[in-house]
Amino acid sequence: MKTITIKNIEIGKGAPKIIVPLVGKTEEELLEEITYLQDIDFDVLEWRADHYCHVDNPDSVKAMAKKMADLLPNKPILFTFRTANEGGVKPWPLSAYVELNKTMASSGLVDLIDVEVFIGDSYVKEIIDVAHKNNVFVVASNHDFEKTPTKSGIIYRLRKMQDLGADIPKIAVMPKKTEDVLTLLAATTEMNEMYATKPIITMSMAGLGAISRIAGTIFGSAMTFGAAKNASAPGQLDVKQLRYILDVLYRCKQ
Repeated sequence: MKTITIKNIEIGKGAPKIIVPLVGKTEEELLEEITYLQDIDFDVLEWRADHYCHVDNPDSVKAMAKKMADLLPNKPILFTFRTANEGGVKPWPLSAYVELNKTMASSGLVDLIDVEVFIGDSYVKEIIDVAHKNNVFVVASNHDFEKTPTKSGIIYRLRKMQDLGADIPKIAVMPKKTEDVLTLLAATTEMNEMYATKPIITMSMAGLGAISRIAGTIFGSAMTFGAAKNASAPGQLDVKQLRYILDVLYRCKQ
């Protein structure tokens, strides 16, 4: 599998990489979260910009991103505006979503952007094209808060992301029963072993799916999410506990 290296973080090789989301609504709240992270062991910072109260002002968004980059210069920054359709907090016109992602991809202030794969293939390709022209990596994503698709359905979605040119396909699904978690893990294994040419991220959400955030790496998921001061999705584990568990698990895997 092809790996991706960003600021000396090699994704897709070795221990799974931990992403920590920032969900502050104001600059003050975001800076408090960043201060808290100064002594935390994690790999990638995700800014969930849909929480930010000034997200409709591109200059304010870029100014905030610059402060993040200055305060955490060695951490890759993933810019994410999560739409309301996929669990975000703010309704947002598609045209504005596309323009915001293109603006941030060309800003020189972030290392990765998240693009929801089902906004329309032409829009996805448009954003990916801008990102790649500016040496920014793309996480293509899909979040199903209603159910866990079939194994073939999960693999189809991940392969679609890969085929559209994303650098890291990502899917998060909601389990209704234990079998759903096994379906997600089985799909992860098959995708990783048979189809993936790039690192992938998969997870089963909520408490029932928490094991996938810990053991997903064994099945082929290259990254996972840990909560610092605030979680951005149901089932995220505390980042300190997550790091400890993954260190133990990965030592056993070796």
